[in-house]
Amino acid sequence: MIEDKLLIWRFKSGDSTALARIYEKYKSSLLKIATALLNETSTAEDIVHDVFVCFAQSADQIKLSGNLRSYLATCVANRARNIKRSTQRRQTANMHEKESGTFEADSPARWVIVSEEFADLNKALPELPYEQREVVILHLQGGMKFKAIAKSQNVSINTVQSRYRYGLNKLRSLLDSDNEV
Repeated sequence: MIEDKLLIWRFKSGDSTALARIYEKYKSSLLKIATALLNETSTAEDIVHDVFVCFAQSADQIKLSGNLRSYLATCVANRARNIKRSTQRRQTANMHEKESGTFEADSPARWVIVSEEFADLNKALPELPYEQREVVILHLQGGMKFKAIAKSQNVSINTVQSRYRYGLNKLRSLLDSDNEV
């Protein structure tokens, strides 16, 4: 946290190495978050790069009062949410033009497969409703507190906690049903 405050101060003072250090420090975890939210590695990479480009361009406007990692994770989640919405709009529009509207997405398991359980989890995550998946990923992968997630989504903390609980319960049931087969 102290390193982050120093990096931000250096970054706002025009030190380009500070931005490079922030990028190196957080790009991996932000990429994991974006990939888990969208199930598309290439789009996730684009989102992370876009977030850092906007971050770099807004050096003089940044007034960070909290955690840098949470701030960047929120930016990634917001962009992922926007892309998800626009993709859904395009799919809805295309469904009127086409008979079949299948969605083919790259699996995050392609990106990092550590074990069979990890692959099963990555298969189960897309089965969650997006709101639940976003909360679970931001809390577990992004390390964000429920209060910060609630603020970024403009919902109550109780709603966030409920989405988290329902998401974990659904994941458990999905993973248990896969193990029985």
